[in-house]
Amino acid sequence: MANGQQIIEQFESFAPKKFAFEGDPIGLQIGTLNKDVKRVLVTLDVLESVVDEAIEKKIDLIIAHHPPIFSKLAQVNDQSAAGRIVMKCIKHEIAVYAAHTNLDVAEGGVNDLMADALGLTDTRVLVPSFENTVYKLAVFVPEEAVERVSDALGRAGAGHIGAYSDCQFHSTGTGQFKATTGAKPYVGQTGQIERVNEVRIETVVTELNHKQVIRAMKKVHPYEEVAYDLIRQEMTAPPLGLGRIGSLEEAMPLRAFAEHVRTAFAVENLRFVGDENRLVRKIAVLGGDGNKYVSTAAFAGADVLVTGDLYFHVAHDAMALGLAVIDPGHHVESVMKQGVVNLLTERFTKQNIRGVELIVSTTNTNPFQFL
Repeated sequence: MANGQQIIEQFESFAPKKFAFEGDPIGLQIGTLNKDVKRVLVTLDVLESVVDEAIEKKIDLIIAHHPPIFSKLAQVNDQSAAGRIVMKCIKHEIAVYAAHTNLDVAEGGVNDLMADALGLTDTRVLVPSFENTVYKLAVFVPEEAVERVSDALGRAGAGHIGAYSDCQFHSTGTGQFKATTGAKPYVGQTGQIERVNEVRIETVVTELNHKQVIRAMKKVHPYEEVAYDLIRQEMTAPPLGLGRIGSLEEAMPLRAFAEHVRTAFAVENLRFVGDENRLVRKIAVLGGDGNKYVSTAAFAGADVLVTGDLYFHVAHDAMALGLAVIDPGHHVESVMKQGVVNLLTERFTKQNIRGVELIVSTTNTNPFQFL
């Protein structure tokens, strides 16, 4: 069992609110996080049928991609589906937390999951929206504590440079301090200058993870007051943003790739625009409604854009740009359900959070049927 705030803190370690686009109604929408949570349901949408599933499964917290409250409610009563959703959740003490565009942007989020499902390689962000600033973190540690502080930094995500992890530089020196009245020094006596053999550990952190890394560092550091530097660097991490663009291992005809998309996302039907015999290899994906980004995908060199909710006239625009488009529907974002469970499971293991069951919703929230 864990506190609801603790669970959302782990979720926001990979999909923080700062990633969300302005005006996106994310975060806690119904209920409270100040409670113990045993069971978490992960869903794409929060429909009344999903809430009924949550009640049946004795869920304490729902994590959803699409916010159930997207605009202000004039009233909350049983005369509307939105009102019944709110009433049922409150009655059964089910909290609802939504992560929309922040989960689209996040590494390992909706767009990465879609790219992975299609087997794309060498992926990069299609629409940059967040600069992940890099900082150098330097901390001074007594020799006997170097291993545990070093390990804590790595586990918290420090030291990632390209394809390398746990990157650090260690140098030795002598630290000096004098504990004043009221201090409880780890070594030495109050009122006396103390000199200690110390190791300076240098590593890199980012705008995204520096706070959690510093918390982890302080938790295991033996000193009462931890001396450290956090310095912005000229080097930058890859930007974060909407969509991904990458490559297939081998080119294939557009029709064959469309069949691949249908199989990968387990959809009954899809639409596509373009010459079915044209060979395609460079693929852009963008979860949800990608109509605004057709020209972006074309100018990025994509042969195909895989997205949902394609408009008639936008399809004409894509044809004029020479860009094929495959529309498997908005609902393919449901790949986030198992993806979020996997990401949270990994973080719970690292943080030794136990007694929380993560459940993938089995309710079908796709509104469309096909003849």
